[in-house]
Amino acid sequence: MLFVDDDEIVLKLIEKSIADEPYDKYFTTSGEDALEILKQEAIHEIAVDIVMPGMYGLEMLRIVKKEYPNIVSMVISGYAQSADAMMVLQQESVYKFIPKKWTFDEDLRTDIQRAIDTYNLQREHEDMVAELEQCLTKT
Repeated sequence: MLFVDDDEIVLKLIEKSIADEPYDKYFTTSGEDALEILKQEAIHEIAVDIVMPGMYGLEMLRIVKKEYPNIVSMVISGYAQSADAMMVLQQESVYKFIPKKWTFDEDLRTDIQRAIDTYNLQREHEDMVAELEQCLTKT
């Protein structure tokens, strides 16, 4: 799971909140650094702040969607859920919008676990489709 937020305090709070979770965790303060991490690590889920200096979160998510289409993406933001923002998030196939007013111990953990489950279900579906296609080509 990769977390991208320019606010280091938010990243530290997330890190502390999920320290005992069994999945790999990566934290960075910029979209550019996040893209480098994605090149080096097998990331399946990503949580991104929308407004960051340099590369905005939605710009980064567009790149992620194009280059890593199986990654389940979430947005963590302190900005309200406007109709325009929600439409853009839908277009970018964002799994979940998480307002920065979450409670770290429950809401965030639950959202992360659901994103992991979603990724796992997508992979199972793809594996089953591939297996079915193999069976159909053999007959």
